[in-house]
Amino acid sequence: MRIALVSPKGPLYRHRGGIFRRSLRYAPLTLTTLASLVPPELDPEFVLVDEGIDDVNRNLTADVIGMTVITGTAPRAYELAAHFRSRGIPVVLGGPHVTLAPDDAQPHADSIVVGYAEDTWPELLRDLQAGRLRPRYVQAPGLSLAGRPLPRRDLLPQARFLTNNVFEATRGCIHNCDFCTVPAAWGRKPFQKPIEDVVADIRHHRARKLIFVDLNLIADREYAARLFAALTPLRVQWYGLSTVLLADDLPLLKLAARSGCRGLLIGFESIVAGNLRDSSKVFNKPAHFARVVDLLHAHGIAVYGCFVFGMDHDTPDVFLQTARFAVEAGIDLPRFAIVTPFPGTALYQRLDREGRILTRNWELYDGQHVVFQPHGMSVRELQEGTERAWRYTYSISSIARRLKVSPASKWIALSANLGYRHYAHNLERFYNCDWIIGRERVDDHASRRAS
Repeated sequence: MRIALVSPKGPLYRHRGGIFRRSLRYAPLTLTTLASLVPPELDPEFVLVDEGIDDVNRNLTADVIGMTVITGTAPRAYELAAHFRSRGIPVVLGGPHVTLAPDDAQPHADSIVVGYAEDTWPELLRDLQAGRLRPRYVQAPGLSLAGRPLPRRDLLPQARFLTNNVFEATRGCIHNCDFCTVPAAWGRKPFQKPIEDVVADIRHHRARKLIFVDLNLIADREYAARLFAALTPLRVQWYGLSTVLLADDLPLLKLAARSGCRGLLIGFESIVAGNLRDSSKVFNKPAHFARVVDLLHAHGIAVYGCFVFGMDHDTPDVFLQTARFAVEAGIDLPRFAIVTPFPGTALYQRLDREGRILTRNWELYDGQHVVFQPHGMSVRELQEGTERAWRYTYSISSIARRLKVSPASKWIALSANLGYRHYAHNLERFYNCDWIIGRERVDDHASRRAS
């Protein structure tokens, strides 16, 4: 069976090359994991395409095409699906967007996979081979990540990515942030791989510097402590995602540092306490953010801090206030996004009830377009304010100030900051709100004529 697995290109790559002149991606784990799950009796032959580095060949031949879809890539996935289905090739869609909005995806595929695919993807392929493909496969209760085959990393071109040393120990998150897709799509139960399986994967791949893509590696403290203890003798350097709660657990923080942790992406989200309260992320305390950064730095861990703009307590002064805080706190790589109400989330449901969703063009759901009516400012103010925060944070003087306190290698830190500086100064080329501002002008003109 010839199987093509595709990750459709997202908003950064809607123009070939995107904002960046070369790929700054790490190799995706989803495609290689799906390939590893294919039953061997199907005698599989694979074509894997990550459109972040290369467009899919529309003339490719396959017995089935599977695509993993996030909300921002849904239009591209649907476009490709229509093309290949018109050629008689069955198309299967899965991934976060399909799990969040299955009825949106269903008309565009011969079959969809809702939820994690460890059990349903092999079942679907066997059904396809037997001529009894069902339109929908749903993750059953009792999913286990134990004893699964190792991802087929050999099927993607290593040289085209920054790294293919990408690993996963857990999935899910115990928290219930209203803007997050995870509790909406998969609930709050964490899934964990046996630690010996994680270590075996790292050893098999001979990784020395690696990335964990887990959404919250410390969600289960006991598991995290055992994982960090198991990583320590491997003498690796690793990067991952955590919450600010790591700073409240000094023994666990010390274990993380000793195990080789050199950088963590942390969602600070907002410096406005009311925003955090309303989004059910009350364990984030803006008054403690600087302490979190200082503690991680003291343990040799760089901080990649994420903030979102456009929550209901934000006003036009929030952009520079947040950017100044990020610089003064010494956050190694600050990142800013426009809060996005992904379908199926509690935030989307609330804004939809309030009539504030402005578009359901999923391609604009990329974290840098305004797709809803903000409460405390205009669409233009939110769009332009976000761009202003990026430019302030990645000015030469701001970069220099943050580099002085970064625990990372100065060469690596400088290179990363210059990469983000390029991004910050090119946002307006690829991300803008012209689509809605133009509509506002038309609506305003119509209103004046009517009056």
